[in-house]
Amino acid sequence: MSNSKKKKMPKGSMETFFKVLRMIGNYRFLLILSIVLAAVTVVLQLYVPILFGNAIDEVVGAHAVDFDRMWYYLSRILVMVIVSSVSTWVMSIINNRMTYRTVQDIRAKAIRHIQELPLSYLDQHSTGDIISRVIADTDILSDGLLLGFTQLFSGIVTIVGTLIFMFSKNVWITLLVIVLTPLSFFVAKFISSHSFQMFRKQSETRGKQTALIEEMIGNQKVVQAFGYEDKASERFAEINEDLKNYSQKAVFYSSLTNPSTRCVNNIIYAGVALVGAFMIPGGFLTVGGLSVLLSYANQYMKPFNDISSVITELQNALACAGRIFELLEEPAEVPEEKKEMGKAAGEVNIEHVSFSYDKSKKLIEDFNFESKPGMRVAIVGPTGCGKTTFINLLMRFYDTDKGDILVDGQPIKNVTRHSLRSNYGMVLQDTWIKSGTVRENICIGKPNATNEEIKEAAKRSHSWEFIRRLPDGLDTVLTEDSLSQGQKQLLCITRVMLCLPPMLILDEATSSIDTRTELQIQEAFDQLMQGRTSFIVAHRLSTIRNADWILVMKDGQIIEQGTHDDLMKEDGFYNHLYNSQFVNVAQ
Repeated sequence: MSNSKKKKMPKGSMETFFKVLRMIGNYRFLLILSIVLAAVTVVLQLYVPILFGNAIDEVVGAHAVDFDRMWYYLSRILVMVIVSSVSTWVMSIINNRMTYRTVQDIRAKAIRHIQELPLSYLDQHSTGDIISRVIADTDILSDGLLLGFTQLFSGIVTIVGTLIFMFSKNVWITLLVIVLTPLSFFVAKFISSHSFQMFRKQSETRGKQTALIEEMIGNQKVVQAFGYEDKASERFAEINEDLKNYSQKAVFYSSLTNPSTRCVNNIIYAGVALVGAFMIPGGFLTVGGLSVLLSYANQYMKPFNDISSVITELQNALACAGRIFELLEEPAEVPEEKKEMGKAAGEVNIEHVSFSYDKSKKLIEDFNFESKPGMRVAIVGPTGCGKTTFINLLMRFYDTDKGDILVDGQPIKNVTRHSLRSNYGMVLQDTWIKSGTVRENICIGKPNATNEEIKEAAKRSHSWEFIRRLPDGLDTVLTEDSLSQGQKQLLCITRVMLCLPPMLILDEATSSIDTRTELQIQEAFDQLMQGRTSFIVAHRLSTIRNADWILVMKDGQIIEQGTHDDLMKEDGFYNHLYNSQFVNVAQ
């Protein structure tokens, strides 16, 4: 199995938990302050039972109550409860801030990392699944973190503090509690290990569901045109059924934790009460002391109950965090400590290049070609022959497996991707218009362009006619349905007209444009290509008759090359390909 198809083993919940803690470590001050406030809250809450026990012991018998001492203890209890409540309130504010800042950092890091990932990763993962990781999984993580902060810090301090206070009252009862405690851990560990796997499958299935929804809604016209609605609903129903099953199993397993740990905790409580009752007649313990120990037994068990009550959210959060960290840990494109490429003259040499997406299936083998500055090179061939792959290699969206591509004599692997790509103007068949104004869409490659430069580029690309008719002209905010497909493609062409790069790549650049406008744009392209090295991919071969050189590709190989007239005289594959487009017209 190729590396690209190898499935990574899911991360364990503890490994994921420590990764989350490292992210939280960016806010050490808030973290330390939260722990301090948790300690203050817990210590005060733990000291209250001692005061209650002392107040109870002041009730010696009938008509023998020391009211002054009793009211003294009760007033101190009131003060401690107020201080503890304020500390808890401040701790909650800090935990909220720490949680949402951490999640904000994770989202920002994820978006930056996606921009740095190789194109191969984005090709192999659905857009919906990636969106689900960045949005839905991060939201679930934030909910789990908030619950975790609230329970974790207070719980740890409560457990440690309770044991210290219990030891000060009675060593033997405290040891009994410690001996019985592992029962809760064993039960919780057994259940959580099963529920984590179910939550992970639930999160993965949710990503598949998001991907399917994005796919169906984004292509609704095609779905309806081919009557695919029922089949799409069936596919959704299958994924929805899987999601329901995984969700039910995850919730079922996790819901066992709370009653199981409560059962163990009740056993511990009963043990403390029984042993303490036998100690009172011998004078080893007072009634007030037993009430303190029983209160501590409850306090000691409370963190286990609290954590088990939110185990569903915590396990779900850790499962989602694991998927997020998988994305963040995907290797980025190789870091570039290379020189910048200046403005290129346009000489492109391809020397013994081999490349394939799947290493078990050969695509391009021993590809050789030389282009002089200013040449118009057309690339033709049947679907799947490697035309678009050739463009991907020129732009370094993928790196070659073997051989080198050189621009002006220097291998493109030795220069930064950004400086290489800034020398190309690229117009693809698939248009991309971002949310924003017309001006912002045109100026992507030249942010500081003036209005005059933008208008001039728009006029040359024949897009100014429809731009000036828009409600706010260049300042019109575009939405998904603001423009037709042809108008979107005109804007993409305008971007290139504005930048005037030394090399051009036109991949079916006029496929969505009417014939009249295409002729006008072809004239504009002819002017633009003057003195610029141009690579033109086209299925309509009539549009590339004037190319300086034509490469005919098949199965990743150049099988023919030359001018249009020379290739037509050879009566080979190109001749057959060119004439085949007129067969139906002739008939």
